[in-house]
Amino acid sequence: LVLLPQNYPLYIRSVPTENELKFHYTVHTSLDVVDEKISAMGKALVDQRELYLGLLYPTEDYKVYGYVTNSKVKFVMVVDSSNTALRDNEIRSMFRKLHNSYTDIMCNPFYNPGDRIHSRAFDNMVNSMMMQVC
Repeated sequence: LVLLPQNYPLYIRSVPTENELKFHYTVHTSLDVVDEKISAMGKALVDQRELYLGLLYPTEDYKVYGYVTNSKVKFVMVVDSSNTALRDNEIRSMFRKLHNSYTDIMCNPFYNPGDRIHSRAFDNMVNSMMMQVC
């Protein structure tokens, strides 16, 4: 999930799609934690190069991870709790790939900032990350 600073979603992708509403609820409950972590960091976030927020909201079924860019765009990833092979470094690496692809979209002169993301390259990158996790 990619969110603008005002928490407006730019990109949503979930597998399986039948639990999409549950994922939306889980992500929106974790947004408060994202805002708390950002405000706790305060000025340190500007000076610090580390944008990864770590584990935000663990539940019985899922773990929610967060990442925020310098422009306050938020990336939220929900992972199945039973996936123990996925380490913190892999999550961090996936967020970096996501951030790089998002930057490529922002550099596209035909993209209007604030519009939903409709990019085949971005979809392919997200799909490959999801296949890696599953």
